[in-house]
Amino acid sequence: MPTVTVSPGGTATTTLTVRNDGDIVEAYTLEVVGDCAAWSTVEPARVSLYPGTSETVALTFAPPRSHEVRAGETPLAVRVLPAEHPESVVVPEGTVTVEPFHELRTELEPRRRRGWLGARFRTAVQNKGNTPVDVALTGKQDGEELRLGFTPAQKRLEPGESAEMKLKVRAAKLIWFGEPATWPFEVQAAEADAPVEAAEPATVGATGAAGAAGSVGAKEPTRPEPVWQEPGSPDLLRPEPVPGEFLQLPVLPKWLLIVLAALLALLLAWFALVRPAVKSTAKQAATEAAQEEAARGEQQQGSATPGGPDNPAGGQGQGTGPDGQGTPGGNGGSGTGPGTGTGPGGTGTGGTQQSSATIDVESQAGGPEVAETYQVPQGKVFGITDLVVANFQGDEGVLTISFGERKITTIALETFRNQDYHWVTPIQIPENATVTAAVTCTKPGTPATGTQASGCHQVVNVSGVLSDLAR
Repeated sequence: MPTVTVSPGGTATTTLTVRNDGDIVEAYTLEVVGDCAAWSTVEPARVSLYPGTSETVALTFAPPRSHEVRAGETPLAVRVLPAEHPESVVVPEGTVTVEPFHELRTELEPRRRRGWLGARFRTAVQNKGNTPVDVALTGKQDGEELRLGFTPAQKRLEPGESAEMKLKVRAAKLIWFGEPATWPFEVQAAEADAPVEAAEPATVGATGAAGAAGSVGAKEPTRPEPVWQEPGSPDLLRPEPVPGEFLQLPVLPKWLLIVLAALLALLLAWFALVRPAVKSTAKQAATEAAQEEAARGEQQQGSATPGGPDNPAGGQGQGTGPDGQGTPGGNGGSGTGPGTGTGPGGTGTGGTQQSSATIDVESQAGGPEVAETYQVPQGKVFGITDLVVANFQGDEGVLTISFGERKITTIALETFRNQDYHWVTPIQIPENATVTAAVTCTKPGTPATGTQASGCHQVVNVSGVLSDLAR
């Protein structure tokens, strides 16, 4: 079977004539087999022929415009299966030539970067065509402010293959100060070699044998619409340029210049105004201190009385004993003996200690309320800071806790197993007052032993500071 040529995304149609050379009525099923079966059809797919008659069927080839359908020759076979004599099946063979097409997809990541002198980008190129290509990236920028370099400069890509190339953008010169500059550029992928020319379409014919004969008459294949294609290259789809942007930052930012100007102004003000004033003030203070010291020395010399024959003692003095103040001494500078003083002492409370008490309450279900108490000792004050209630059996009922005449809380036993209360400021319980725990039992619980208790049992522990009562 001769070769049939088809363009990806287009269709090509040919015919196949089936003839019944047998002596009975025969039905033939036609099916395209091989690699091109996925995009080939037969119309009609089943024919019934009287002996000596024939019918022409149409074969349509429509390969998708995809890199999965490789360019080149693809084997073609049509299986003609008789219904009455399946052993007489025939498979005419041929070749379908898929024309090449070229399509590249380019991505730039990130689209925008900043730097003082340069930046690095990543470019990804994918070969969406159905034939291998050598890809080269090119950069374009309006002006001469940037230099763009790609690594590697060229890459060979198989159909459907992707590759990553590094792009280095570098500015021509630094920006020392001022506003940032934005430099836009474009990246475009192109084939390193000339695009592959499309092959001319061909006409084919074929015949069958072994009880069924066919002849193929080729028709002109239809081509896909040349969307976004350059004139003269119907199979080359050039990708759109990918825009990018480099934001060049100044080496000295604007705020740094403002800070430097402020520091320079402060430095000039220091040397022009502050430093002379400080030096003058320091010199004046030193002069005044020297004058005061000289006047004090002259005053001491004038008030001193030297010893002599008429005043052998030399003068009067005053001393201080180790335990008090002395009185003026007599002639010759003698002092007095020890004086009087006050030692340590005061009033306060003592006998403070940490203390705790436990109240054990046992009661029967359905019985009256049972109350147990703890009484603060005579002459003591109990400052309660912590209270812990244990319902270890899981009883049901009501528990009421009171400090003296003050009711602290009333809680249902079934809502807890262990409950605790804490006070930062202790609750003061005076002497002879009581801490009362009263329980009304409605249903005893089941402790850890697994046997239901005969009555309710609660334990209340109060702790705090027990101190002597100040009299």
